[in-house]
Amino acid sequence: MMRRLILSVAVPALMLSACAGMPGVQDPADTAVPVSQASMPGFPSNLSPEGVAAADDHLALEQVDGAEAMAFVARENERALATLEGDPRYEPFRQQAEAILTATDRIPAPSFLGDGIGNFWQDATNPKGIWRRTTLESYASGDTQWETLLDIDALARAEGKDWVFKGASCLPPAETRCLVNLSDGGKDAVVVREFDLTTKTFVEGGFVLPEGKHRISWLDADTLLVATDFGPGTLTESGYPYIVKSLKRGQTLAQATEVYRGEAGDGGYGVSASVFRDAEGRIEAVLFNRPLDTFRSETSEWRNGQVQRLKLPERVAVYGTMGDLLIFSPEQAWSPGGIEYAAGSLLSFPMADLREGDQVTISNQERLIFQPGPRQSISDVAVFGDRVAISINDNVSGRLSLFKNTGEFGWAERQVSVSPNSAIGLGDSSKGRQELFVSSQGFLTPPMIGLLDVDFLVERHQTDVATSPNAIVPLRSAPPKFDASTHVVRQYEATSTDGTKIPYFVVMPRDLALDGTAPTILFGYGGFQISFPPAYKPEMGKLWLENGGVFVQANIRGGGEFGPGWHQAALNENRQRAFDDFAAVAEDLIARGITSPRHLGIYGRSNGGVLTSVSITQHPELFNAAVIESPLIDMLRYHELPAGASWIGEYGDPRIPEEAAWIAEYSAYQRLSPEVDYPRVYITTNTRDDRVHPGHARKFAARLEAQGHDHLYFEDTAGGHSNDADPVANARRWARHYVYLAQQLMD
Repeated sequence: MMRRLILSVAVPALMLSACAGMPGVQDPADTAVPVSQASMPGFPSNLSPEGVAAADDHLALEQVDGAEAMAFVARENERALATLEGDPRYEPFRQQAEAILTATDRIPAPSFLGDGIGNFWQDATNPKGIWRRTTLESYASGDTQWETLLDIDALARAEGKDWVFKGASCLPPAETRCLVNLSDGGKDAVVVREFDLTTKTFVEGGFVLPEGKHRISWLDADTLLVATDFGPGTLTESGYPYIVKSLKRGQTLAQATEVYRGEAGDGGYGVSASVFRDAEGRIEAVLFNRPLDTFRSETSEWRNGQVQRLKLPERVAVYGTMGDLLIFSPEQAWSPGGIEYAAGSLLSFPMADLREGDQVTISNQERLIFQPGPRQSISDVAVFGDRVAISINDNVSGRLSLFKNTGEFGWAERQVSVSPNSAIGLGDSSKGRQELFVSSQGFLTPPMIGLLDVDFLVERHQTDVATSPNAIVPLRSAPPKFDASTHVVRQYEATSTDGTKIPYFVVMPRDLALDGTAPTILFGYGGFQISFPPAYKPEMGKLWLENGGVFVQANIRGGGEFGPGWHQAALNENRQRAFDDFAAVAEDLIARGITSPRHLGIYGRSNGGVLTSVSITQHPELFNAAVIESPLIDMLRYHELPAGASWIGEYGDPRIPEEAAWIAEYSAYQRLSPEVDYPRVYITTNTRDDRVHPGHARKFAARLEAQGHDHLYFEDTAGGHSNDADPVANARRWARHYVYLAQQLMD
């Protein structure tokens, strides 16, 4: 199921003293708790799963809707709301955030939908949202005329459900039949229903799947490839499917035909099928992805009714097909046929070269499309009939290039002119139209979105790069939502404990006095190869920057800013590097006089909750605030809480003694001490979060309370992990965040 890394070096002293009772480890009666842990009453006497559970005095809070858990939530919510929503700043903050999140002059995010443009829209009138469409001409005009396809607010009222729209998948090329995903309360698990865009109704007798974490692809108008819960024994321990079946129209799930199977012990996010098509909708390849852990996987091709393993590296990102070519990026160094390709490069290989047992094709096709430099990475890729578009992170700022396949003469590159010092995002693309939506934004620059027609000739050789000015036709620009004239953006570097240079952005007042008094929010994530380039955060600008605050974004290891190596440098036993990087940025901010520990707070969510909780326990002297949102915190039991086991490739497996030892070195829940003076932290999560279990946040708050540490805890009852259920509720969320940060850093 998961990676089984057993260290070959000597077992650390911490593991020997903390893993008593496990096979091959000395008896607990002969083991003393290290002095460094004596002040941590929640630290287990041994790190076996049984020992960790025995030391946990708040296990009842892991029951999502348990009586004790909900009583705890009610008590904590009452205190937090009195403190936060009772603050005179709360209501103005809430109103300002709601005005931003429900504004009708926001850019409607476009997607290609049949002959038109689709969009999902939420505002004050439609908080649950409407799925709608228009023409490209109307979208580009100043007076867009929208046609409503599905009103989620009306559907929720009619069916008495707390429906949240989680997207739709439509069958190309006509895209008139779609699979609509509906979540009850914002969970990742969805109900799937077939919808007809011509009648704007759900299809009577059409495809319907019950609630689950499905992986679904259209094969043809009457066939789906489905990975889901097919009954007992068909899910991994993470709760994800490992079997793919072909589901014909009119069949039940029980009648579907199995076409691919992984194993119950697989890790990651579950097996899936991907159907790649040409511009006319004809199938070019059907691939199965079987995750072995969070990042390693096996890739197989379904061809002529047979499944054949492809000779791809285990760490790989597949972007699409171009006829008989597969476009992909190895996320590890890879040497097929003795030719070495760097991790993070973009390649094009004939499918025949990748099939197990097939002879390598003799062809003049150039395999290497693009290889990033040492401070670059591929952000995203869009594949077309004979060219690819690549957005590139270049020292955490965006650029865009198009590469045309010229066969034996390589891939001719043309750089597309984009806004400097911005994040460049690739939106939806259409092979049939040869068009791509492109966005740009910066910390102080509102988003714009344009249309790139990729169907132009690139006649130059790859080494002779042409620049194409004004190739992107502007479609929409968002109006500013806060006064950006008062602030500037600077990029600095901090030096981490091992000498690595860590870049970070500072958004600060132009006239900032470097006397250490600026109220400053430091944001970080550092995981799962996710990059954080500059981004326009209108609620932050309005509620924080306009009130004199400073915002900092740290691009620490564990992210993807500089490619797979930047991510893999902080995996598993090297996780401490991410925490050291974050602390180094904090110390650099203080050394520059931008802020001081009294005025420095941190914010992180999800994996960023690991970062912020660890930062508070390892360096309480550096910070006076922490917003710890939707967090992982109990890292010795995270694999026990759905869907934690899917992340073992990122953090390690606490059931393995050596891996439990390194996790125990930082897991904040176990390392809390009543003898340490922590700042008053704000922990918040969601009852209906089925991605990161609310037990993490609840137990951390309960242990803080038991040890006498002041804290705030609030748990919303709807919205899920993504906080996308309702913009009105989201405005309340942001208002609470910034009230807390103002109390801690400004008052």
